[in-house]
Parts: sequence; C-alpha cells; structure tokens
Amino acid sequence: MAVERVVSIPSGVSISIDGSVLNVKGPKGNLQRDMWHPGIEIIVGSDDVRFTTESQKKAVTSMVGTLASHCSNMCTGVTKGYLYTMKVVYAHFPIQLKVQGDRLEIVNFIGEKYPRTARILPGTTVKVGSDEVTVTGIDKEVVGSTAANIERATRIRDRDPRVFQDGIYIVSRSEQ
Repeated sequence: MAVERVVSIPSGVSISIDGSVLNVKGPKGNLQRDMWHPGIEIIVGSDDVRFTTESQKKAVTSMVGTLASHCSNMCTGVTKGYLYTMKVVYAHFPIQLKVQGDRLEIVNFIGEKYPRTARILPGTTVKVGSDEVTVTGIDKEVVGSTAANIERATRIRDRDPRVFQDGIYIVSRSEQ
C-alpha cells in the first residue's frame, strides 16, 4: 500500500526538479529546497507534484507529508508571501528600534545601558513602526526564524515575568 500526497501547482507558478532539489518560481521570486529522502519519489507533473513511497515505516510515511507541506508553503510564498506582525511592549522605558544591515538594534530595553541585537536572515524585510514591527518574505522558514530571533533578543532573565512583561512579541502570522 503506497502513501501519496499531491500538491496542486497554482497558476503563475512553475516547479522543476533537478536531482533532489525542488525549484519553485513565481511572481514574487524563486525558492529552492533539497527534498532528498530515502524511499520517497517526487514526480512533477504539469499541474501537480506527487510525493510517494512504497515503504510502510512510520518515519518515511510521515516524511511524505512533511515534504508535501514544504512544497505547498513554497508555492504560497512565491505567490503571496508571508507576513509576521510583532508588537513592541514596554512599561516605563521606551524601546527604540533601528534596522542596521542584517541586524535589528534594540536600544533602551528595560533601561539597559547597552543595546541588544537580533539577526535578520537574508530574504526577509523588517519594517519598524512606532509600536509595531513587521517581518515579510517569501520563505516561511526564514521569516519565522527572523521573528523568533527578534522575540528571543528581548527575553528577560532573572526577573519575574509576571511583572516585567516588556519585549517584542509575535502577534499574528499571515500570508500577505
């Protein structure tokens, strides 16, 4: 009994496979991902991509769904893109944010003397508003990692989190 997952290709998107690397091209850009896994076959048709396996092992059958989800997320990314909205929360000391190259500099966080930094991964765009930060891009994994880097940079240690709720927190995840 074979396990199969089918991902339909949206209009305006072209998918090709070179060895085990899946290439997805759309109106917003191009994405590549190595989809190699033993025992899984990837077949790119004219209007869909099929991920199949003959194996009965749980690890392999679950990986079929994982690879199909990656392909679906890549198709969504090159057509719509991803948007993470983050809220800047502070009680007493106003937080100042500056985008400098591939870093987000967080100044005056809970009155600290030295700035904290968060790494912005390539392929994402970070925009800073008065009390809001937006992270956008076409690769879901990279956009989510950048938002997590920003959230992690404002983690408070050695204080009661019920009292000190300052930070930058992910409020919503959506497609653009």
